[in-house]
Amino acid sequence: MTCGEPPLAVYAVGSLREVLVEIAAKHEAQTSQAVLLTLGASDLLRERIESGEEASVFASADMGQPQRLAERGGWSAPVMFASNHLCALTTERVHTTPEQLLDTLLDPAVRIGTSTPGADPSGDCAWTMFRQADAWRPGAGDVLRH
Repeated sequence: MTCGEPPLAVYAVGSLREVLVEIAAKHEAQTSQAVLLTLGASDLLRERIESGEEASVFASADMGQPQRLAERGGWSAPVMFASNHLCALTTERVHTTPEQLLDTLLDPAVRIGTSTPGADPSGDCAWTMFRQADAWRPGAGDVLRH
């Protein structure tokens, strides 16, 4: 780190850990400026920033969290730089295909787990998919949410 140059404080959603560790190492090698990564859930990181913790970059999986900071002032409007796709993972005991996924999820013998809706964008996406399941099979959304 160069004399007098503060570290670059990056607050980021945990799903970006791998890529941001790599980017931070390259940045440090090219600029000699240290990067301090703080990883966690987007809403909790935003709350920490609002409470006065110093951050130079906020990488969130939920565009609403950085938008909230921008609306309060002191932050630029958020810009999307990456995206994810919702995927389903199963244990070795559950075999399915994309075409059979809804039937598999509706099977009473299959237990479904999602991230927390409202706190994690992947949970929000899962619950949105549950609502959309009603278009394919009326009542499926209620079954999936319960």
